Amino acid sequence: MPFRFEGLDIWHMARAYATKVYAATAKFPRKEDYGLASQLNRAVNSISLNIAEGSAKRTNKAFDYYLEIAVGSTFEVVAGSFLALDRGYIAEDKQKELYNEGEILGKSINALRRTLH
Repeated sequence: MPFRFEGLDIWHMARAYATKVYAATAKFPRKEDYGLASQLNRAVNSISLNIAEGSAKRTNKAFDYYLEIAVGSTFEVVAGSFLALDRGYIAEDKQKELYNEGEILGKSINALRRTLH
């Protein structure tokens, strides 16, 4: 039996976004392994994991709470991409890509949230 989250486009989008963020952070300097790289990886994992966890809740209100956290984590990754750009860890085109995909993902999660109300 498939899990509810498997049928959610936002969950698949979040997984793809995580793959891109992990590819970017893999190129960060070693000194960032426990700093910005780790923070971005944890935040991007939080997006899909909170979508999955929330999908198991019995009420729309409870699911919405987890989706709100997922949106916050999306914002965190986008903000972190600016820090990575500022420090020269990623190029401007990569930062724009992470920004644009984060914006689409955040809007998509919020669209689902609106249907729950």
